[in-house]
Amino acid sequence: MEAPSVLAAFRLVLRKHKVQREVSMRLGYHWRLRRYSFAIFLTGLTVLCNPMLVGAEIVQVSNPPLKIFISVDMEGISGIGTPKMTNGSGKDYALGRELMTEDVNAIVSAIFEFGPAEVVVNDSHGDMQNLLHMRLDERVTYIQGHIKPLGMVQGLDESFDAAIFVGYHARVGTKDGFLAHTGSGSVRGLWLNDVEVGEGGMNAHYAGAHGVPVVMVSGDLTFTRQFRELVNTRTVVTKEAVGSLVAQLHHPIEVHQRLQATTREALEAITNAQPLEVMEPVTVRIRFATTTRADILQSIPGVSRIDGMTVAYEAQTMTEAYKLIRLMYKFVSW
Repeated sequence: MEAPSVLAAFRLVLRKHKVQREVSMRLGYHWRLRRYSFAIFLTGLTVLCNPMLVGAEIVQVSNPPLKIFISVDMEGISGIGTPKMTNGSGKDYALGRELMTEDVNAIVSAIFEFGPAEVVVNDSHGDMQNLLHMRLDERVTYIQGHIKPLGMVQGLDESFDAAIFVGYHARVGTKDGFLAHTGSGSVRGLWLNDVEVGEGGMNAHYAGAHGVPVVMVSGDLTFTRQFRELVNTRTVVTKEAVGSLVAQLHHPIEVHQRLQATTREALEAITNAQPLEVMEPVTVRIRFATTTRADILQSIPGVSRIDGMTVAYEAQTMTEAYKLIRLMYKFVSW
């Protein structure tokens, strides 16, 4: 039998790895292609340079480690049922930190059980120094500290295969949302391209603009329902709100089991995950609790006043929008 051509052998490699050539609006090639392109190039080069390999069982191409970004808030962490557990000066805050760390470790262990990975964990609550670093899985890279230009998504870029949001809460003004808010107590509403979002939605827009899908989120029941209206992803419910300050909790051990199982499911289906589509420029609209803050913020070049408590801005990119939003609600105070 005639040996197959070099081109046929190379095609066999391509079929074996089922490379998807979906074109993204701004990134050129879909994020999945990046993970395989270099490995496939090397395999093809090997075949071309070694004619003896033609017709043989083609070299197995090993996938590079998955790169996973984890953003961790606190209100939606399993076992947390009072505001004081999320506040540095509050009763049982020390316990809250332990619970937060354990939720993250449950997810991280499932990631590394799935296979080789690079995991970045970004502390995303309050002053952003809540996780117990010495109790955190030693295989992760931990981002800690408050003055971050990108806050809850600090460190996230196009190089990541997926993002996971842990311990999140519903947006401000939501009925049956435990400790629901958006950014800070000064905000009464946030819209991106006329879609109202909370912190989870804002972060999903940032991830989507960089071609990164959000493959799993955890938090209270209202948050998970709210988030799925925007992003079709896997969710883990940690509690149900009885009121804005009271929660009916699922036991942390049971939650950890579901976090691990859902993480495995998400990673097994990662090649099918789709980033949120984000249209740029991005129109930002923020409504504040007081007219005074709007008085101050309208002085920023490009910011327009909509009404007494609402300002708007058109950002050329989602990164620009995110930085300005964080500046307006976090660092401008009155």
